Amino acid sequence: MGSPTLRLARLALYCAWTAGLTPVQLVGLALRCHWTNTLPVFYHRWCCRILGFRIRVIGTPTSERPVLYAANHVSYTDITVLGSVIPGSFIAKSEVARWPFFGWLAKLQRSVFVDRRVRSTVTQRDAIGQRLADGDALILFPEGTSGDGNRVRPFKSALFGAAQQAEGIPLVIVQPVSLAYTRLDGIPIGRFYRPLFAWYGAVDLAPHLWSMVGLGTVEAVVEFHPPTFLSDCGSRKALAEYCHARIAGGVAGALFDRPQPMPQPPAPCARSSFRRELHRAMPQAVTE
Repeated sequence: MGSPTLRLARLALYCAWTAGLTPVQLVGLALRCHWTNTLPVFYHRWCCRILGFRIRVIGTPTSERPVLYAANHVSYTDITVLGSVIPGSFIAKSEVARWPFFGWLAKLQRSVFVDRRVRSTVTQRDAIGQRLADGDALILFPEGTSGDGNRVRPFKSALFGAAQQAEGIPLVIVQPVSLAYTRLDGIPIGRFYRPLFAWYGAVDLAPHLWSMVGLGTVEAVVEFHPPTFLSDCGSRKALAEYCHARIAGGVAGALFDRPQPMPQPPAPCARSSFRRELHRAMPQAVTE
């Protein structure tokens, strides 16, 4: 499925565009230039055009800093799609740093590499907290791995602890972001064809990428949900539950093309009732 000619043309343009922009980012990082935070957005926007992604944005990303964006994870293409609309750095698994080419690109975007093993949680949380204390914008995939694109997997709550306010550190905003791949050449993508874009399980990267880049124009819906604070939710688990409920509702709304019921951000005075509401709606949405 797909055109070999289109595959070759897209990959050639992508490689040429990447080769032209990476030296600029390298120099900017060496000189500590502020525009290195926004150049990746420019880069990813053109990558989306080259690879045939058309992004439909719902809502508005917060302009406040520091901010932790929490998003569902479907594929390696999420980096390009989210990177085209969010000026920030990704929180990635430690093994990504060792990947050829993609690991190098992740480092150029100042990604934070974390070890998901339980014994490393405190160290990784502190590393993320330090970047947030510096006023950065970080993008977290709380599922810990990619899913099939049809539903949102349970969230791991441990790294949400990085949003805890400490002495001398500004309050960290947490904003849920949902991402769904919805249409191919204007036709809704059903469950059968969604694996053409979702990369999960034991699927090899190279053949999946080769198949994906030969397809037509793909619509990706990115929805920015109302932000909140860990202190308003009362705990990192309640924060993870709120983010999961909003993101799951956003994904379902995009796939079925109709609004879904979703909770509102908790008010500081209503934490206990907010927690009960979330437990009734999604009792197993969060793990450690």
